[in-house]
Amino acid sequence: MGAKARSNYSSVPMDREHVELVKRAKAEAPAPVPSSIILAFKISIIFQVVLENKPLINIRSQPEKTKTKTGLKTTNRAEERLATRTQFPATAESQKPRLKKVAFLLAFKQAQEFPILEKQNWLIHLHYIRKDYEACKAVIKEQLQETQGLCEYAIYVQALIFRLEGNIQESLELFQTCAVLSPQCADNLKQVARSLFLLGKHKAAIEVYNEAAKLNQKDWEICHNLGVCYIYLKQFDKAHDQLHNALHLNRHDLTYIMLGKIHLLQGDLDKAIEIYKKAVEFSPENTELLTTLGHLYLQLGIYQKAFEHLGNALTYDPTNYKAILAAGSMMQTHGDFDVALTKYRVVACAVPESPPLWNNIGMCFFGKKKYVAAISCLKRANYLAPFDWKILYNLGLVHLTMQQYASAFHFVSAAINLQPKMGELFMLLAVALTNLEDPENARRAYAEAARLDRCNPLVNLNYAVLLYNQGERKGALAQFQEMEKKVRLLKDSPSLEFDAEMVEMAQKLGAALQVGEALVWTKPVKDTKSKHRSASASKAASLQQPLGSNQALGQAMSSAAAYRKLPSGAGGTAQPTKPLSLPLEPEPATGAQLTEAPAQIRETQE
Repeated sequence: MGAKARSNYSSVPMDREHVELVKRAKAEAPAPVPSSIILAFKISIIFQVVLENKPLINIRSQPEKTKTKTGLKTTNRAEERLATRTQFPATAESQKPRLKKVAFLLAFKQAQEFPILEKQNWLIHLHYIRKDYEACKAVIKEQLQETQGLCEYAIYVQALIFRLEGNIQESLELFQTCAVLSPQCADNLKQVARSLFLLGKHKAAIEVYNEAAKLNQKDWEICHNLGVCYIYLKQFDKAHDQLHNALHLNRHDLTYIMLGKIHLLQGDLDKAIEIYKKAVEFSPENTELLTTLGHLYLQLGIYQKAFEHLGNALTYDPTNYKAILAAGSMMQTHGDFDVALTKYRVVACAVPESPPLWNNIGMCFFGKKKYVAAISCLKRANYLAPFDWKILYNLGLVHLTMQQYASAFHFVSAAINLQPKMGELFMLLAVALTNLEDPENARRAYAEAARLDRCNPLVNLNYAVLLYNQGERKGALAQFQEMEKKVRLLKDSPSLEFDAEMVEMAQKLGAALQVGEALVWTKPVKDTKSKHRSASASKAASLQQPLGSNQALGQAMSSAAAYRKLPSGAGGTAQPTKPLSLPLEPEPATGAQLTEAPAQIRETQE
């Protein structure tokens, strides 16, 4: 036993060399790797094996524990194999796998330190589409704090919420931040341009939209919004081109509406109707398109087509108050005041604060000779829309009917301030001044009305009466001859019928001026019943006076001029196409008043 022990002891010096090599290997070996990193490394190897179809390698992450005489000692198989083999110096090629492993571990550690920027995007989107903006803003705040303000989607949604809340400037700044984080994204530039548009900076919005178009040339929305910006800058040709480009890329109802609005702003009703016809063919169930097309036909006096399109709009949407208002307006134009009031009662439940609604209700009461109710409704309309000159016009007309000339002067003057190029307003102002015994200013008002209105014979007829009453026979004769010229031009219109009372007064004045009985009134006139019996009675009494009684004749003619139908050709426009005894159709609507202007009928009869 002792000899055997000595023989074993003699081999110790050889084992010490191996032990030194083991110690040196331990000193050169890296620090123990955490178990989480080893787990991630295993997963990456498994994915690599699956992708490359390699056999799996069993990697032991925990070292084995063995017992020795001195206690527990931690070793692993690599160390045991190293202890039994001769060590060789490490070369550069042998260190490459180790360097790759260390680089992978460092990258994984850095990935743990920096959080994922988009990990809360799904929750932000969920709250936003549910319109739970408070919870959405809370998640956005938390996400921006974690990512140090680098989460683009969170900033984008925050800007959208600011815009919905009316904070346009704040939303603009956030969208600009998104554009900086992702400069190649066209959507961010579109949102920046949209915020600039809402701030009224249309030129700046156009520049940003052009930059977005460079990134995405086939986006119809960019072309559409460029067209809208050019409309606000009144560059209609460029707007027309951009909207056509948008329709070429993708057809949308809104693009048709804006394109039709351009033609309305340019006063071209025929082209506007063609555009809306194409829009209705593309989208036959769009009630807004049908209602607008009905309004345009109503303005042109094509009542059959107007009624057809308005009826289609009401078929798809029986509660469409715009179509109901237009249909009631058409009935009111033809004197069906009770039916029109029934329609307006339905509209009043939907839009009780609509100025055109109360304007038309007031004129329905005016047609039924309920003047107090008419003034009440018109004043409510004036309260809702104090800068609508048509409502002021109607108020002046009603007060003239009730012989409240001072109030009529007040409302007509206000209408002139809003519409200074309309001859009919100056004529009504002159009638009020005549009854207020201010002939000098009345003459000035008539002169201005004759200058602005070059196709309405009623202006010259009233002016001739005033001059005749003032003893200026020569001037009255000149105005009477000017009236005859206008009548000759209007006689060729097949749909025009002169009011019988106006013709009678012109004949009386012609006889008083001794111009002969062969006047221009050879066409059959419309035999209409006067809607103001008190005015007719006073006129009949005045006409029984001798023709030399200029004052009596002048009062009668002024009353007739004040309460008769005026043609629509003010300011040198086209010839009137409707009888003088019917209310004027609304003028072509422009801008934001496209939907309600056709219902604002300006009654000048009565």
